[in-house]
Amino acid sequence: MNRPRAIEPEWLDRLPADDPRAVRSRSDLRVINGWMRQPGMMARALMKYWDATMPRTLIDLGAGDGTFMLRVARRLAPRRPDVTVVLLDQQSIVNAQTGAEFRKLRWQVEIVRADVLDFLGRLDTPAVMATNLFLHHFEAEALQRLLAEIARSAALLVACEPRRARSALLASHLVRAIGCSEITRQDAVTSVRAGFTGNELSRLWPEPHRWELHEGFSFPFTHGFVARRLSERNA
Repeated sequence: MNRPRAIEPEWLDRLPADDPRAVRSRSDLRVINGWMRQPGMMARALMKYWDATMPRTLIDLGAGDGTFMLRVARRLAPRRPDVTVVLLDQQSIVNAQTGAEFRKLRWQVEIVRADVLDFLGRLDTPAVMATNLFLHHFEAEALQRLLAEIARSAALLVACEPRRARSALLASHLVRAIGCSEITRQDAVTSVRAGFTGNELSRLWPEPHRWELHEGFSFPFTHGFVARRLSERNA
């Protein structure tokens, strides 16, 4: 699938957070994330690249209702206790139960409602950052600005995004089979068309010589990206 990225607004982003269709679509996304094995992918990448020299603050960019990162945290917490996780989103939809589940894992949780660029622009301490199905919402110019802000203050970024490929596009047309709603069925196709392939994210990353970059396909339909800051000695 060699077509360039095609970015269109997704229906879920246009609905009020408490709209029943939005609530249903977020539930669908939890199913899709599990089907795509993304919580496990994210946890394994963080376990591999998040070393003891890095901050104990993890910022989830575009966190939504926080349940994706909670599934990641359950895998990480036995080896990474006492983490502060920041759930950043333009909407405030993390419920009290989700926050309580983080605290059971000995993770402190901060819920931040803000524009991602505004938040990163004010960030003055380094952090580990993660994001799931978020970067593909941005056009190339805005995405480049976002990655530059992340690179300014991140020690590590791990991202899981849609893979722009024929097989993924075909699968996106079939999510009806796992019970997804009409909103999710439309957004699934839109997200694949806006997804990534090859080394598209690496090419946009600023000062790549200062970073260890990994990018590529993760089974079944995920495009993974990792950026780990090199020490000054190795840069």
